[in-house]
Amino acid sequence: MLKQRVLTAIALLLILLPALFYPSPIAFCAVAVVLIAAAAWEWARLNGCSAAVSYSIGMACLALCLLFWNLGLLDRPISTLWLLSGSIWVLVGAWLLLGSVAGWTQIPQVVRLAGGIAALCLAWLAIAQARVIGINFLLSVLVLVWVADICAYFAGRAFGGRFSRSKLAPAISPGKSWEGAWGGMTGVIVLAAAWCWGDAYWNATVPSFYSRLLSRGWWWLLLATVFMAAMSIVGDLVESLVKRSAGAKDSSGLLPGHGGVLDRIDALLPTLPLAMMLYSL
Repeated sequence: MLKQRVLTAIALLLILLPALFYPSPIAFCAVAVVLIAAAAWEWARLNGCSAAVSYSIGMACLALCLLFWNLGLLDRPISTLWLLSGSIWVLVGAWLLLGSVAGWTQIPQVVRLAGGIAALCLAWLAIAQARVIGINFLLSVLVLVWVADICAYFAGRAFGGRFSRSKLAPAISPGKSWEGAWGGMTGVIVLAAAWCWGDAYWNATVPSFYSRLLSRGWWWLLLATVFMAAMSIVGDLVESLVKRSAGAKDSSGLLPGHGGVLDRIDALLPTLPLAMMLYSL
């Protein structure tokens, strides 16, 4: 399993890194749209669609993303859309977690499918716009999610249950603890401070997400990074909720050793639009 996991990670890096650092954003946006279409296919399968319907939904998601691209939205200010999508993620995310697995099954299938496609298309548009802004900006958002996840894992392993007897979301993901969540938030705060220092030291031509926040003060940087870490947990829990409802361990087997595409990008679905919302503010 470990060997398979490592080989898959290497293969992904060999595709993603050249695309990310290619001088034009086109290469990375093209790779990202393929991954989002695959995630849409997984989403349809998790929500009880047949093979043919799941494939059609993946193609529909691909077509919508390409339409956004053709309309020139990648480099067009759309702050109202980001404010709306960010607000919906906060409200609907909280509502879904409160309703847990039982609440998810009560939502009509067509609504679940439409909501998933909308979330995936907006995540692609957000990551594409972030790449157009600059590699430093995009990486700072991606690393935020990765650091939050890694720090939450190790903090949960080391301190889980020591300070809080209740679990974070026992009905959805029994392994997650409040200590893990606090550890993820702490890790992100340290990351933000270090990245801001690095931007200043190397005189970065393209400000990172954190430097953009810092321009409004340290208090804004602190609140925003903690908020982003919290929303990355929401994204992870929402996908766990959907998988538990479907009785699935992974979203698919597309990435051997890692599960599916949704398993890798679940925390990015809310954080990418929210990062663009905070950037536009």
